[in-house]
Formats: sequence, structure tokens, C-alpha cells
Amino acid sequence: MVNYVLAATARTQAIAITQELETRRPGAAQRLGQGALAELQTWLQLTVRQVAEDQTGARCSVSGAYDAGPPPRISVASSTSPARRDFTALHELGHHLQKNSFDLMAAFEREPDGGVLLEEAACDAFAAEILLPAPLVDRHLASTGPTAPALAQLWQDSRASRMAVCVRAVQHLPAPGHVLLLDAGGHLAFAASHGLPPLRRGSFQGDIPVIDRARSGSGRAQGTTQVRYRDGILGRELHAQTAPMDGYLVAVLVADSAPWRTFTAPTKDTGPQTREYLCAHCDEEYRSFEPACSACRTPPCPECGHCACTPRVNERLCPACFIKHPPAMFPDGSDRCLDCS
Repeated sequence: MVNYVLAATARTQAIAITQELETRRPGAAQRLGQGALAELQTWLQLTVRQVAEDQTGARCSVSGAYDAGPPPRISVASSTSPARRDFTALHELGHHLQKNSFDLMAAFEREPDGGVLLEEAACDAFAAEILLPAPLVDRHLASTGPTAPALAQLWQDSRASRMAVCVRAVQHLPAPGHVLLLDAGGHLAFAASHGLPPLRRGSFQGDIPVIDRARSGSGRAQGTTQVRYRDGILGRELHAQTAPMDGYLVAVLVADSAPWRTFTAPTKDTGPQTREYLCAHCDEEYRSFEPACSACRTPPCPECGHCACTPRVNERLCPACFIKHPPAMFPDGSDRCLDCS
């Protein structure tokens, strides 16, 4: 399993990025907080451009991209709101600062994946740190914790984007969980995760319990649910609360200690789970976390290595179980299948 970056680790890196920024450009953090995109467009050593979203070549959690160059370039999708453009610009600036500092890159050496997850999460945390200073966040979350209504209010009272609010909120979660931003269609516009596998941007979550009730009602709901990962895989059961956020839905999900309840016992770790499959090639029943075939939507069977697209050829009859199996089911030099050998 991948080692998922905790929010605290990313925030520590984000603070180091901010310190690096202030060393290079004293006062830049404050100017960026007042208008990140406008400020960056004055930096001569950076090329900052606004482009159509499909031209960003985005590989990040945001609608933008960073190219180290030379010259280094930041691309920001022009179709998004001003607050989101500022968040995206700061996220990409985070990549620029990390990739040009040996001290910042040193943190990646301690990560089993070489720092891929840490770099991305730290960019989000850096952007949120600039746009939502600690006194403002504490004023909204200190008394209630990161509840969904408190996040909606924090967003309304700040100039920050919804994504920045999600990142700041996940830093205050009392247990492993997610803070999700969903569009009107129930698709994931942005996700910040703490201690749990991250969710894919654009994935459909609109029909899972709590989210489904919120979408069909006032936008406010709470209860327990499981989020959906790739190929229908479900995560562990989580306590969830939602609130409307001007055309979007913000959802806070935690494994225990939900801030909106007096007491919440830890939820049962029921995931991640995946569907059961019956191999069309060797009749083996199996579960798989592998990506599904784009044609037949079935992951390869761990026994024979084939998906449902593979035709049955050269089957042999096992004299012990009297079942026809593909050649892969017979050990070398044996006329009996693997199950009967």
C-alpha cells in the first residue's frame, strides 16, 4: 500500500516553503495573500499565463500546471473564479519553490514514494496557508472544530477559494478523514485527505449515503457513509456532515470524534473493499484492486492473468475434477490442474 501523507506533514513542509519565500522575497507572502495571480505576474523570473482549462496540461489536484523550463512557467485555467485562480497560482508556485530549493527537496528523501504525494499535498497546504492565515481560521474553527457549516462560514468571511478552505479544514480534523468539495452533479471538484487514501478529482460521489440525501434536500445532512475509490472500491465507514457552499456541497468525513456530535465511537474499518469477479477464462472467483480493462471493465484474474476479453483457447480437461481449464491452470508436466495437483 502507498504511504499516504498526513496533513500535518504537508503543513510542516508548507511552512518551510513560506519561510523560503520570505527569505527570497521579503513581504511577498502578504502581497500574495491580497492577490496571488496579479502579484506573480509582476515577477520577471516567472512566466505566468492564463489559458483554457484543457490547455493547462494539469497533472495536479488543481486546474493549473507548472513547467520548470527554462524559463519556468505557471499556467492557470482562466475559466475558474478569481479566488480559485489565486489558489491555483499559489499551488503552482509551491512546486516552483520546492523544485528550486535543496533544503525543501530534502524532505522528499524521507518519503517511500520519493516525495510525490508530499510535494502535491504541500502545494495545497502552502496555498491555503497564504490565503487563510491562522487567526482567521482559528476564529471560525476553534469553538466548533471543522464542521461543514463552519467551513461554509469561513469561506463566506474570507477572500479565499473553497479549495483553500478544504485544505485548511483537513489540517484540523481530529481523526483520519476527508474534506470534500462536490459540484452540483455530485462529482468531486476537490478533495483534501488526512490519514486516508486520497480521492480522485472528478469521481462521482453523488449517490453515496449522506451526500445523496444532501443533494436531494437542503444541502445539509449527516450520518455515516463510505466514499468510492477506483472501480467501485469503497473506503471505510466514516461519519459525515454536509453543508451548501453557493452551488457546491462541502462534506466533512471522519473516522471518529466527529466535531458535530457529542460522542462518536470509531467507525468499523470496512474498506477499502472491491467487487467480486468470476473469471470468464478460468472460472476462478476473485477480488482485485487492479485497474479494470477499458474494454470489458474487468480487472485481470490473479490466477490466469486474463480479463473477460480473452477468448477461451486450448482448454484441457482435468481428469481429477473433470473441468476444462486454460493451459495456465496446469503445472508444467502435469495433466492435473492447479486445484487438483
